Amino acid sequence: MLYSFFCYDHPNSLDNRAKSRAAHIERLQALQSDERLIIAGPNPAIDNETPGDAGFTGSLIIAKFNSLQDAQAWADEEPYLKAGVYSRVEVKPFKQVFPQ
Repeated sequence: MLYSFFCYDHPNSLDNRAKSRAAHIERLQALQSDERLIIAGPNPAIDNETPGDAGFTGSLIIAKFNSLQDAQAWADEEPYLKAGVYSRVEVKPFKQVFPQ
């Protein structure tokens, strides 16, 4: 089943984000290699794909897991959460309707 991960950044977490980005990307690449990653990316703090010093307010990830428990366990090990980038991660079941 698909699960959505709504990740919320702490204010002023841009430096921590940069420091822990490699570990974060490595985990996403592992999901992609396993053909389980649907989409992932950050939410810019301003209306610009490259927000510079404005940074980000969080991220969205949609990926396949066997259960909500498995998805939550994966989220709990997120490097951005451990590094203090994310203040919290909400994991919810997701039903894809479009695109088909």
